[in-house]
Amino acid sequence: MTINKEKPGNKEKLNSRQQSASVDPAEIAHFSAMAATWWDPNGPFKPLHKLNPTRIGYARDSLCEHFGRNTQDALPLKGLRILDIGCGGGLLSEPMARLGAAMVGADASEKNIKTAQAHADEMGIAVDYRNITAEELAKAGEKFDAILNMEVIEHVADIPSFLTACHSLLKNEGCMVMSTLNRTAKSWAMAIAGAEYIMRWLPKGTHDWHRFLKPSELARALSNCAFETIDLKGMVYHPFSSEWSLDERDFSVNYLVLAQKTQNGKKAQNG
Repeated sequence: MTINKEKPGNKEKLNSRQQSASVDPAEIAHFSAMAATWWDPNGPFKPLHKLNPTRIGYARDSLCEHFGRNTQDALPLKGLRILDIGCGGGLLSEPMARLGAAMVGADASEKNIKTAQAHADEMGIAVDYRNITAEELAKAGEKFDAILNMEVIEHVADIPSFLTACHSLLKNEGCMVMSTLNRTAKSWAMAIAGAEYIMRWLPKGTHDWHRFLKPSELARALSNCAFETIDLKGMVYHPFSSEWSLDERDFSVNYLVLAQKTQNGKKAQNG
């Protein structure tokens, strides 16, 4: 096997990748160090495993409504080409592939991609995993019906560059499903103090509270990159059941956004 051997040119390719405007090398290194534990439901990614059913349900329902699909169909996303940007170990890519989507999972961490590919092969699920950035995909002229952009933007170095790349990756009338964290006192208490220091659900330093985005800030950034925010939902954690649910009004910690590429790439009117 050559999995641990560096092929000629790999070092140069990685250095070039880390120079992409949206990529923060420190963030990539942080998640690469945990790559082998992505699929451990009791490991460092336990919070994502708990959150996953809510994220998947929102993505499925939003995409079905946007593209006129029936959520009750066995393969409601069949025929849609979807990009999972910052896919990590594939926690979203695999379930979406099971719903019929032609999935491309992209991540700037080679270790994450190897973990994701190995798990998909073990499960017999077809996902096109690539060690690549959004900017590189856009430069290659790739096009998708939809993008999943989940728990990524708070780790991005250059948000305008990243969202511009995402915009160019979408077909006309395409849409993007996003999830991130609000910058509030409650989100600091729960996502950092609670999850990283008290409960030890996440390694210390996983999140930087100053990088969290208020919904209004994210909507403005999307508008500036020719997206229209068409839906906003909060995600609320219930400690007694250890489950998450969608909420129409509570965006104080985690929230989801559905954004549509505006016609002809024009800046959204609500910007």
